[in-house]
Amino acid sequence: MNAPLKLLSVVVPVYNEEETIAEAIKRLQDFQLSLASEISVELIFVSDGCQDNSLVLLRAFAEANPLIKIISFSRNFGHQIAITAGIDMAAGDYVAVIDADLQDPPELIADMYRMALTGFDVVYGKRRSRAGETVFKKATAAAFYRLLNYMCEIDIPSDTGDFRLMSRKVVDAFKPMRERHRFVRGMVPWLGFKSTPIEYDRAERFAGTTKYPLRKMLDFATNAILSFSSKPLAVAVRLGFVTIMAALAGGLYMLYLKLFTNTPVPGLTSILLTIVMLGGMQIMLIGVVGAYIARIFEEVKGRPLYVIDETINM
Repeated sequence: MNAPLKLLSVVVPVYNEEETIAEAIKRLQDFQLSLASEISVELIFVSDGCQDNSLVLLRAFAEANPLIKIISFSRNFGHQIAITAGIDMAAGDYVAVIDADLQDPPELIADMYRMALTGFDVVYGKRRSRAGETVFKKATAAAFYRLLNYMCEIDIPSDTGDFRLMSRKVVDAFKPMRERHRFVRGMVPWLGFKSTPIEYDRAERFAGTTKYPLRKMLDFATNAILSFSSKPLAVAVRLGFVTIMAALAGGLYMLYLKLFTNTPVPGLTSILLTIVMLGGMQIMLIGVVGAYIARIFEEVKGRPLYVIDETINM
């Protein structure tokens, strides 16, 4: 008797993707068929409080195919939380994560799985090129990953997203990590299992608009740095020290002018500018400390990461 096939769970976070759902499911089902002789595949769609017809379309597909499973949130909890919920509910020996916008090719998951069989616990997609993105977005993304790796004590691969495949060992280690401000593409490398990249060319969105405008990207980047590094606090201390040294040097210089030269000591304007500069710096540094305290405040409340309204085929 042949041993039962192992199970691969594919987690797909969805937020207002009604224009891409049908094509995404078609390509994912084609991918299912391509692996039918090697491994069973379940598709777990996480509806993150969708406000369009995405959930309606998903229900229709799930009724026709029991391997299409749905987790529907009671409201929008965010992309990283949606990924977490899918991973929490996934039963597979391997778990893959991919967005519904089809910028990352579902077909590549088959190659990820085969690479994992050679001894890797994590296979992550590394973007060789990024079609349809502006020069500004590419430049800021590159700068962000370089800054993040400078700030963090762990190595977070650059030019990557959440598109990856993980073994059950990694998933079981990941699930107890319940922090609210999540950066999944940093949390997985933090676990430290054997990982390898697989390069690919990222496509344009199949349809619709990005769910990460500039404001959300800035929030995401800030959250990543504050979640994985305390260096901003160290920078604040150093900046304060440099400011004190500059003030001391300026004071000694003005004392020299007063005692040994006939040059008048700068007056009210320089004093006001110094006060304004130092006041702004203090406010900024208090804001950095406040951002860390706000995260502590969110964590100690102990609320669940998400609330599920309904599940289908789970």
